[in-house]
Amino acid sequence: MVRETVLFIILGSILFMLLVGGAAIWFTLRTRPRAAQKQRLQQIGTISQGSNEGGGTEKAESRRQKRIQEKIKKLGDKGEKKGFIEGIQDGMLQAGIDIPVAHYFLGSAIIGMVGSIVYMMMGFSLIGTIPVGVIVGLLLPKLVLGNIAKRRQKKFTASFADAIDIIVRGIRSGLPINECFYVIAREFPPPIGEEFRLFVEGQNLGIDTDDLLAKGLRRIPTSEYKFFAIVTQIQKQTGGNLADTLSNLSTVLRERKKMRDKAQAMSSEAKSSAGIIGSLPFIVAALLSVANPEYLMLLFTQETGNYMLMFGGFWMFLGSMIMKKMINFDM
Repeated sequence: MVRETVLFIILGSILFMLLVGGAAIWFTLRTRPRAAQKQRLQQIGTISQGSNEGGGTEKAESRRQKRIQEKIKKLGDKGEKKGFIEGIQDGMLQAGIDIPVAHYFLGSAIIGMVGSIVYMMMGFSLIGTIPVGVIVGLLLPKLVLGNIAKRRQKKFTASFADAIDIIVRGIRSGLPINECFYVIAREFPPPIGEEFRLFVEGQNLGIDTDDLLAKGLRRIPTSEYKFFAIVTQIQKQTGGNLADTLSNLSTVLRERKKMRDKAQAMSSEAKSSAGIIGSLPFIVAALLSVANPEYLMLLFTQETGNYMLMFGGFWMFLGSMIMKKMINFDM
């Protein structure tokens, strides 16, 4: 009776914490985008109010800004993920993996079966075998794809400003822009050389530039590449000095990189603290397993201890994700 009461109290407390924590996370995720959107709209509104005093030049600039916003919306609509299968395809494109989707799901099923077998070999309850297999089979390949895609995008961004500088120097020396793209495709390593090679090959086949840029954004959905796509499309419609425009874009990209590096340096202390806090339970468990193994083994041999391990692992995972969200800055 006492054991059932204690277990009921533990489960009730955990359920209450889940509800409170979920409500807090939902409220935070719900309000932050709205606040950022409201602030951005206020800034845009201030600019438009000031432009009414300038006459024709400000009106032309307002039309140009409207055209840029339409291009941004158009590019964003083309890059939207419409379903689960298309999300997997986009993930493989971003990771640079060229395999059929059926092979991906076959590999996910094998990974899920291996996860279920490992779960059973650890002596846990057979009830959770299927859920564990499904979770491992769905999440682990997705995490691996996301990690590969992020490393590929980071490598692309690191050399993108240098590639734009080469394009600027080529245009100012009299080379056609297609020849400048070919130089980038030939001289730079993947992924930036590969992306420009696909762009040049698509132009040689007669594919429209907007479609090529939209496909490139599916493979490299970074802000830097989106800036380049918008600048290229607006320049094609309005004309002007492309070399100066790309030179300004290169300056903006380098300043963004400086700001990103500064943010990472400032958040390094928080990341170290988060790593120490996350590793403390494992360090304490290792020390207890040496000092008093019987005291620690109750978590693995008793059913109540198994529940405590599962809920403790869940809360550790949730806390780690929250800390990761707080100390990582997207720019």
